Amino acid sequence: MLNVALNVWNFFFGGFAISLAWLMATFFSAILLVTLPYTRSCWEIFKLSLVPFGHDIVHVNQIAPQHSVVNGIGAVLNIVWFILFGWWLAIAHIIVGVMQCFTIIGIPTGIMHFKLVRISLFPVGQRVVEKEYANYLNQKKFFK
Repeated sequence: MLNVALNVWNFFFGGFAISLAWLMATFFSAILLVTLPYTRSCWEIFKLSLVPFGHDIVHVNQIAPQHSVVNGIGAVLNIVWFILFGWWLAIAHIIVGVMQCFTIIGIPTGIMHFKLVRISLFPVGQRVVEKEYANYLNQKKFFK
């Protein structure tokens, strides 16, 4: 119930605007052939920015370890993303996060936007999963 209330608060006080920015990034990444690999990540992050509570961000290596060549390609893709889209989406998340932290009720949603700055800057290799699955993956990593 708390997740629903925080998602509604986020939606009305900045989350909708951020989600529109992610939707624009998804649209432009689908149109431009160079940025087509980002479309899936943009769509996942669009959904996360719309309803951030109840979901978490994990690195793809936690789900299924990859070959190092794939990680190298992901690093190059992240650099291109940062130059084209990442910096302005990160600034938007910072602005919304600061604005939401002005009220006591908005502090949890503001903190969530600060967490979204990291994925805004470097989304390749990150996945949005349910909170329970992310906790399971973190426990599995801890007990290895």
